[in-house]
Amino acid sequence: MAACEEFDVVVVGAGLSGIAAGHHLQTECPGRSYVVLESRAAIGGTWDLFRYPGVRSDSDMFTLGYSFRPWTSDAAIAPGPAIRDYVRETARLHGVDRHIRFGHRVTAAQWGSAQARWTVSVLAGGGELQFRCRFLYFCSGYYDYAQGHVPELAGRAGFQGRIVHPQQWPADLDYTGRRVVVIGSGATAVTLLPEMAARAAHVTMLQRSPGYIVALPSRDAIGAALQRLLPARLAYHLIRWKNILLALGLYNYARLWPASARRLLMRAAQARLGPAFDAQRHLQPSYDPWDQRLCIAPDADLFRALRSGKASIVTDAIETLTPDGIRLASGAELPADIIVTATGLRLQMLGGAAVSVDGVPVDFGRTVAWRGMMVSGVPNLALAMGYTNAPWTLKCELTARQVCRLLNHLQATGMDICVPVHADPASATEPAIGLTSGYVQRAAGKLPRQGARPPWRVHQNYVRDLLALKFSSLHDGAMRFARRGHLPGSPGPMP
Repeated sequence: MAACEEFDVVVVGAGLSGIAAGHHLQTECPGRSYVVLESRAAIGGTWDLFRYPGVRSDSDMFTLGYSFRPWTSDAAIAPGPAIRDYVRETARLHGVDRHIRFGHRVTAAQWGSAQARWTVSVLAGGGELQFRCRFLYFCSGYYDYAQGHVPELAGRAGFQGRIVHPQQWPADLDYTGRRVVVIGSGATAVTLLPEMAARAAHVTMLQRSPGYIVALPSRDAIGAALQRLLPARLAYHLIRWKNILLALGLYNYARLWPASARRLLMRAAQARLGPAFDAQRHLQPSYDPWDQRLCIAPDADLFRALRSGKASIVTDAIETLTPDGIRLASGAELPADIIVTATGLRLQMLGGAAVSVDGVPVDFGRTVAWRGMMVSGVPNLALAMGYTNAPWTLKCELTARQVCRLLNHLQATGMDICVPVHADPASATEPAIGLTSGYVQRAAGKLPRQGARPPWRVHQNYVRDLLALKFSSLHDGAMRFARRGHLPGSPGPMP
């Protein structure tokens, strides 16, 4: 094993949040050494991995983009390659790319309180390496990059066509003139249907139950006007705050008056599809808006594809795959040359790395999240976890700035350790991610939990979190500081 390199901070992941972390470390913690370990061969994370047709943002780019690097296009909903280029160019312009080690997959991290250091084990170039750091910052997202979720499909072996998952989209797949069935009703399926319908003979979105779909313009008309009239940076920040407040207002409206929000969404969908379309069956979920994420149809592309006759939605359960397609529980048969299993993600904490504190393995499902970024009993470790009701980057930038605040406090006070301690482990907790989506429910036991009150409550509210970052004290009764050799508190048993 090669000699162990040492840094002040090790950042894991070079996607949207990893580049934000590098930028804020450079600007708010000058002089601190850091390295970014990226398991893949390129910058971009999600936007480098996903290559399926039509891949795009599912939130507007003025808030998904960075606060420190304006998104200059008036395209609010952007294609994946444009986002990938934006992230890579940001890393280059701000010098973060010089700190990235590609092909470095973190497999384990061990904390030692005696030295107040993390020892990070890495696979790179066919061998094992180690890094040591004072602070470990995971920006690797929360899903498995190796494979998505694929349910068991009876009769799969007998199907004579091709089955693909969007996460591993084959570059040689030609669907021109083919009959395609997309299994799923989430954001990926909603993206694929109109894109593939332009070339396929027909595309059917097969779903067990509907999700909410809302049509939004792909370009921000008000934003375009502001960009023409104002200096670029001022226009960007005005557009950004307009969109943050609008999205937050609509989210709160939906949560406070769900029946009203449901009626508005359904009326809009029915109006776009006409009275002949059974919107109640195919587009009205059993849950309230924002119990799961809303899906966006930019410029109503999905609705236009359905009205054209090139695409359709079928709401039914799968009985079995047949040689020529899918037999449904209702007895109907869907012919298919290609089946796309847009059936969701597999969640995975810390990219699958095993984490231990003073020799004791950490079970993240039995920890409680502090401000949505650190977990009880685990010192000097932060997680970049975005919002579920707003663009990922908003929360990740706040987390990066809070990490810098903690690092500066440790240096100013001569302390080595910061660790959140959940003083009342018997109190009621609930999942930190409150969505009812299948991919969240399948992994509920692996994810940190949240408490009833701050700082253990995970608020899906950017304005509230921003104010907490600026005005809350680090000495909040939960965060403990110490010098090396002593780890305050312990996670304690979870209820």
